[in-house]
Amino acid sequence: MLLSLLFDAMVRPRPRGLSSWYRRPVHLLTVSALFGLFLAASGNALVAGLLAIAPIALLAVVSNAKNRMLGEPLLFSDLALVAALFRHPRFYFTAISAGQRIALLIAPFVLLIALVELFVTRAQPHLIGLALLLGSFMLLAWRLRAMARDGHGAVPDAVADVQRHGLIATLLLYWLRWRGTPDPAGCAPLAAEGLDAVGLVVVVQCESFADPVALTGDAGLALRGLGAARKLAWQWGELEVSGFGAYTMRTEYGVLFGRSEEALGFRRYDPFLTALGETSYALPARLRDGGYRSLFVHPHDMRFYGRDRLMPAIGFHQLIGEESFAPVPAGARYVDDGTLGKAITGLIDAAVGPTLVYAVTMENHGPWSKDRLTGSPGGLEAYMRHLRSSDAMLSGLIDHLRTSGRAAMLVFFGDHRPSIPGVTEPGGARHTPYVMIRTTASGEIVTGANRRVDLTPDGLHHAILEGVIRPAG
Repeated sequence: MLLSLLFDAMVRPRPRGLSSWYRRPVHLLTVSALFGLFLAASGNALVAGLLAIAPIALLAVVSNAKNRMLGEPLLFSDLALVAALFRHPRFYFTAISAGQRIALLIAPFVLLIALVELFVTRAQPHLIGLALLLGSFMLLAWRLRAMARDGHGAVPDAVADVQRHGLIATLLLYWLRWRGTPDPAGCAPLAAEGLDAVGLVVVVQCESFADPVALTGDAGLALRGLGAARKLAWQWGELEVSGFGAYTMRTEYGVLFGRSEEALGFRRYDPFLTALGETSYALPARLRDGGYRSLFVHPHDMRFYGRDRLMPAIGFHQLIGEESFAPVPAGARYVDDGTLGKAITGLIDAAVGPTLVYAVTMENHGPWSKDRLTGSPGGLEAYMRHLRSSDAMLSGLIDHLRTSGRAAMLVFFGDHRPSIPGVTEPGGARHTPYVMIRTTASGEIVTGANRRVDLTPDGLHHAILEGVIRPAG
């Protein structure tokens, strides 16, 4: 028990002042339940003790690695990504050291061997373990509900609650709060006669796209395409995203569904987990009544975040995934933005009637290590090479829309800032740029007042809708 408390005390952010009185019972009851589970399975108290402490230590290591790279502790919603961890290990294992990776890979086999070799056949210890498991579980459930009734963790603030209650109590309490969050009432459909004949709406969610001048303070790194787009923009500004270095789904959900983090409550940490209960809010679902055909483009495995199931459910008529693109060259990780841009222009040319194209890029996904294709040493230089590719795609899309012969709106934004050790660190600003470009059928740019308006992702959703809703009168 003392060893498990030591691991919990090592979790960052560390507690301030005295530990919460609620923290110890929840933590100790969790360890007690785990000990009972493994004692019931093995009949060996030593094995059960080691197995009970192992997940506590694992959670502490993973939480600290995440906090170091992304600026927040482990959340209950992160556990939903366990399957993705094995399907796409390079997305996550780069956050921990090589020694920690080896330990995580070896530990399960060592524990399994110990469980088999030290298994006790006598029934008594197994029955004791079962009784301990059931008793601890019932007390744990009672304690967590008492915390909820007393108002603990009523407002999502993971950093403060980990400091106040510890990691284990916060994980369980937030999960309980999340489970108790109801689906919202359905969103009223848009009146078809109220939709403007924009004809074409292209939304590009660009992976790790950020203004390098804002990241580094170096004006020499300014992006030409982004600068030109801001001058042409109908509206532009900073997108106040909530995540740093990851959590694409939070920004993506905000732009697609238009629900604020305040409205989401505890669903904010991974809104994709509950998005099927909120489908009427989605952009393609709302535009469908206006005759829009919606296409979702993402040159990656659509099973990631469950997009293969979610996107058709929220109104996308067609999904264009990695199978629609040629295999990436040796040494490259993902489909480059130049190739994706060509695919988007092809969809623009083939579009008939009102069309929404929502694309999610992949080229600039981290880690930004040495590039075997160019010899880039990694870090900022590698990031900038990919960023300039995204910037060129933005310029190319604007040029293409101006010659498409259709009234159109292009929305281009970054999903979050990159986490590059020694260059960009969590704890500071998180905003990314966005631009909204409008063109007429004759190719003229509609600049409006060239307004700068800083928005949250849900605010960008509503700005898009405003762009396709015909003004009254």
